[in-house]
Amino acid sequence: MSEHETITARFSVTGWDPAELAGLATDDTAPADWVGAVTMRKSYTAGLVGSSVAHFVSSGEEESGRGYLAAERITGTLDDGRSGSVTVHHGALQHPGDPSAFGYIVPGTGTGDFAGFRGQARILHDAEGPYFVFTLEA
Repeated sequence: MSEHETITARFSVTGWDPAELAGLATDDTAPADWVGAVTMRKSYTAGLVGSSVAHFVSSGEEESGRGYLAAERITGTLDDGRSGSVTVHHGALQHPGDPSAFGYIVPGTGTGDFAGFRGQARILHDAEGPYFVFTLEA
């Protein structure tokens, strides 16, 4: 691997299972649905072929702004034949005209050929749909 390596991995969401978040009380000013949780499954189809499971927590409304945080375990094979699993923590603040996304590969979570992977991970969108951009550090 060079000093920095970029991997673009296209995916689609294949499972969306809402989950309860026990113990989160709201006050009188917060809407009852101020936070939601989902177990999400994804299929990776280009750049990385494989699957993942993510635990996803979000709040806000899509029209006016929202945010999310997720912990995702990805297992698959890269175009160059390397294979393994790795955990990524990612999130975003989404509001009209100024979206932001952030994420990191959790150090020490890689297995197989992904052992030692570390760096940034961001989800972006284009006309073809969502994709991860991983910037690996040597």
